[in-house]
Amino acid sequence: MLRRILRLIVVVALVLAAIPLLLVPIYASPALRPLSTLMLAEHFTFQPFDRQWVPLDGIAPVLVHSVMMSEDGQFCAHDGIDWTELSAVIDQALAEGSGGRGASTIPMQTVKNLFLWNGRSYLRKGLEVPLAMYADALWSKRRMMEIYLNVAEWGPGIYGIEAAARYYFNRPASDLSARQAALLAASLPAPLARDPANPTAGLARIADRVQARARGSGAYVECLDV
Repeated sequence: MLRRILRLIVVVALVLAAIPLLLVPIYASPALRPLSTLMLAEHFTFQPFDRQWVPLDGIAPVLVHSVMMSEDGQFCAHDGIDWTELSAVIDQALAEGSGGRGASTIPMQTVKNLFLWNGRSYLRKGLEVPLAMYADALWSKRRMMEIYLNVAEWGPGIYGIEAAARYYFNRPASDLSARQAALLAASLPAPLARDPANPTAGLARIADRVQARARGSGAYVECLDV
């Protein structure tokens, strides 16, 4: 009996591992519009949610640059993992004996949204690393950013930048101003607690920094302009 249970656990684990390995190359096609695990959970629990897919060319460049400079400034340079930042986080965690700050790149956040679960854990982080490198190797940087901006959670039941832009600012993602883009980018780390349309003083200060970084992004965003 125990042997059967262990065998079943191994089979289930292998099947779950195979899903992203199969889907990542399929999702490279621009014709596909992937859903996140959170969206699937909303669907299967009969909870309403809003996601309106929009191609990268249909998103204001200032929003793309703001998100990149806020979430992953080395996005164009790394292979899915910012090894320098990750090493610094590991060193901090070992020194403090805690989880420390995060080091998630946009590829890591994208594969987490598509295939994994929310919540802090070393197991999830360990799975993110190879999946992020795998996706980064098979997708262009533009496709990676396009998927991320269309699956990111921006509030309760709000997924993707088009739904977020219309919900918070009553305009399409293509028509966002620099300030609106900075506020939306600044809200991403805590989308259920931060309201871009009614920012607190703290969120406004974060948006100030994001806006300044987006203005000076220059060569950092060149991989998205080709």
